[in-house]
Amino acid sequence: MLTISRSIVLPETELTERFLRADGPGGQHVNRTESAVELRFDVARSPSLPEPLRARLLARRDRRLTDDGVLVIQARRFRDQSRNRDDARERLVEIIRGALVVPKARIATNPTRGSKERRLAGKTQRGKIKQTRARDWSRA
Repeated sequence: MLTISRSIVLPETELTERFLRADGPGGQHVNRTESAVELRFDVARSPSLPEPLRARLLARRDRRLTDDGVLVIQARRFRDQSRNRDDARERLVEIIRGALVVPKARIATNPTRGSKERRLAGKTQRGKIKQTRARDWSRA
């Protein structure tokens, strides 16, 4: 069981782990052991996630999310498999907890009268500066 919050718990059956050979340092040992972990979690079909949370997760523009709604996390930071498994699970929990926060709805406002006047005053001042640069063609 993977605990996300008090109300959300992911059972182990919804997580799919695959072990691969990690790149990087490790000598000959790295060629023989499969210490990297690829953790897959099907966001689109998970019965454990509430619908608003699922929608927020799927709406994120995350490269780790496939077109089918599967979240793929690769962990190869550590040399041993158990630490990489824990790392992948922690990252999954962080991603889901990040989507738990409901974004505040933006309320469109109109510009104030003072801000409109300041904008127009700045435009006229800029226009006057540009007029002083103009050449007087009547005398040329």
